[in-house]
Amino acid sequence: MDKWTIQDAEALYRINAWGNGYFHISEQGEVEVRLKDKSPDSSVSLLSIAKGLQMRGMKLPVLLRFSNILDDRIQHINESFLQAIADVGYQGTYRGVYPIKVNQQQQVVEEICKYGKQYHHGLETGSKAELIIALAHIDDPQAYVICNGYKDEEYIDLALRGLSLGIQTVLVVEMPGEVGIILERSKALGIKPNIGLRMKPSTVASGHWTDSGGDRSVFGLNTTQVIEVVDRLRNESMLDCLILLHYHLGSQIPTIHDIRVGATEAARVYAGLIHEGAPMGLLDIGGGLAIDYDGTHSDSSNSRNYSTKEYCDDVVEEIMNICKEEKITHPTILSESGRALVTYYSVLLMNVLDTNTFRYAPDASSFEQSESLPALENLLYVRTMLNEKNAQECLNDLNYYREEIRNKFLYGKVNIRERAAAEHVYWEIVAEIQEKYGIVNAAEFRKLEHQLSDIYYANFSLFQSLPDVWAIDQLFPIMPIHMLDVRPDRKAVLSDITCDSEGKIDRFIGDRETEDTLALHTPPEDDDYILGVFLVGAYQETLGDLHNLLGDTNVATVTFENGSFSLHNELEGDTVADVLSYVEYEPKRLEGMIRAKAEKAVEEGRITPLERRKIISAYTAGMRGYTYYETDQEE
Repeated sequence: MDKWTIQDAEALYRINAWGNGYFHISEQGEVEVRLKDKSPDSSVSLLSIAKGLQMRGMKLPVLLRFSNILDDRIQHINESFLQAIADVGYQGTYRGVYPIKVNQQQQVVEEICKYGKQYHHGLETGSKAELIIALAHIDDPQAYVICNGYKDEEYIDLALRGLSLGIQTVLVVEMPGEVGIILERSKALGIKPNIGLRMKPSTVASGHWTDSGGDRSVFGLNTTQVIEVVDRLRNESMLDCLILLHYHLGSQIPTIHDIRVGATEAARVYAGLIHEGAPMGLLDIGGGLAIDYDGTHSDSSNSRNYSTKEYCDDVVEEIMNICKEEKITHPTILSESGRALVTYYSVLLMNVLDTNTFRYAPDASSFEQSESLPALENLLYVRTMLNEKNAQECLNDLNYYREEIRNKFLYGKVNIRERAAAEHVYWEIVAEIQEKYGIVNAAEFRKLEHQLSDIYYANFSLFQSLPDVWAIDQLFPIMPIHMLDVRPDRKAVLSDITCDSEGKIDRFIGDRETEDTLALHTPPEDDDYILGVFLVGAYQETLGDLHNLLGDTNVATVTFENGSFSLHNELEGDTVADVLSYVEYEPKRLEGMIRAKAEKAVEEGRITPLERRKIISAYTAGMRGYTYYETDQEE
């Protein structure tokens, strides 16, 4: 077997393809993150971070956030648009607005507003709660707050009063009925609104979110409704308030063709509004800038066939061409990139708790012990006939005879010990076929490899930390963060610690296509085997649920400043008491109930007062405990 190298590990896990320069493997076989300018001088090992947190008392799983990466993403998107504008002589400018819904965590919004201020980067809100966040954090009269979503009077009043504070709020009409209430509240408060219209594009983009465009998209106005709104504003002498056109094709758009067509259509509508007499000035192209999760640079839903530069160049060029043709002033371009901003920002680290193997090493003694069991005669005969030429045929026979034994077990003709022996022999022979001969049929071989793969039980909840894996088959890069200077010797699927068979990951990024298994190492006996899930900064924290009452994980932020690293903003994950309160239980009342039960047991002589004390102590300690598996309980 050839010597294993770091380059082999890089190729196996495709880290250079999806890592975007932020992640790489060191010569010590550890995944490192480059925090500043993607420079090796700013690299830090994820394993050293994990060990440092554990020594400080923070247990796995833990979500790591990297402020420097978020800053770099803000700079990258803004500079890419500004460069595209300069390259073609576009007369307008660019303003980014971050959709709070993508990751509402306070650290994210605060960092975007702080670092993004130099670019006048604003926020997009879709609810009253998000608008309240935006009004408090935006401190820049040149940054925009785009107010989307369903709006009641209170939402509209907040946005209008934001204008009084010098915050450039824009109320985007997404449904015809919103116009009346916006006009009514603006007159009542005596505040002239900034109004935008969300058009319903006929363009339907590819990917997971195709329903964001087309005639049946939920939000937005068709062209007839757009004209109706224009006429109403004109009749109310409020047409001068109409300053923005907004459209949204969807999130994670994989093909540049859809983006170009959408920009062209929107620019035509924008020009039409100007010709109708609206002042306009802002064209909001929405979100959609995709992330290359699998590193294939393709038009799959987990990738994209374009670069950020191409995205910016094409959008600017399409809008400029339409404006030149229509002889109108170039608008300020807004985009609502959220996924492209925060995806690289977070990494989930989790330790492997246990493994379950289906790949048995050949053991001659097991065959000898089975020879006396009549039920196994056919299985054992197949093994004696096995050779390279008939490997596929033997596999088919094995499947047939195992099914026969299982059926006999159902009718009481085979006992449980005989069935257990049959299963063991079956897997031994199948493993021998796979390892020695392989299977001629590629599809059968892949199926067999999946059947023989191990199950690695990792300390996390899929539904809490990676809900898109379960909901929309999202692929995230997953790999061990250490031992990468050693060849992986196992193939595995991952299971979380929920009691749900859906809590598993069995689709992974492969060399050319999606793989059913992940190459992993046999976990060391005396130390944690730690896996990292990368590119999880978008949506995963906010979409997670409390399946099995497994709550938020521990969180720590890593920053590189003045040539050194620092850990800060350490947030403890949910305790058992926390998650119980989320579902309407009162921890103190529960403790009172268990105290009463324990006291009754003392009165009945079933336990001693000292045993009662220990029971209460264990119960209250459990209340204070982390909801995930704790491997080093404190005394």
